[in-house]
Amino acid sequence: MSIFSSVASFQVAAAQDADAKVIEKIEKTGGSVRPLAQNDDRREVDFHLHGAAVTDEHIAPAFSLKRVVHLNLGGTSVSDAGLANLKALSGLTQLHLENTKISDKGLAYVKPLKNLTYLNLYNTGVTDSGIANLTGLVNLKNLYIWQTKITPAGVETLKKALPTLDIVTGWDLDKKAPAAKEPEKKEPEKKP
Repeated sequence: MSIFSSVASFQVAAAQDADAKVIEKIEKTGGSVRPLAQNDDRREVDFHLHGAAVTDEHIAPAFSLKRVVHLNLGGTSVSDAGLANLKALSGLTQLHLENTKISDKGLAYVKPLKNLTYLNLYNTGVTDSGIANLTGLVNLKNLYIWQTKITPAGVETLKKALPTLDIVTGWDLDKKAPAAKEPEKKEPEKKP
């Protein structure tokens, strides 16, 4: 075994040990870290089950983990400031921020996440100004903005920048569906 392979093995072991300590911290605060799939070293970090008890301080260790692709902060007390280190998770593809105190300022930290495909902003304080930060996210495919302060004009502007983006506004859910028509009854045909 060469000295280089010994050093590489030592570095891998040290990184795994550091990650184990971070994962332990996350789990102590009610979060969880799971592999994305069997035989896949990418990770999903989830805090949503502990809700409002989870603060910026609790999520901070997650930003030092490697290979995080899904982050669920939905229903937590995370703030705009808590998202300041999101850039460390450059491989992030899914981000749940629904039912948080996130505002336009927090979306500035989402802007560098070029791999993001899914973003949930349901029931946040985000406005048209904030979603302007998303125009460069060309991989974004699904955006949930129901019960935000985003207007139809803001949606239209974003759709022009990202024409393949599916934006769920919830506005269509607020409208009552037209009443279903009664099927017409046909007279039975008479046989001659």
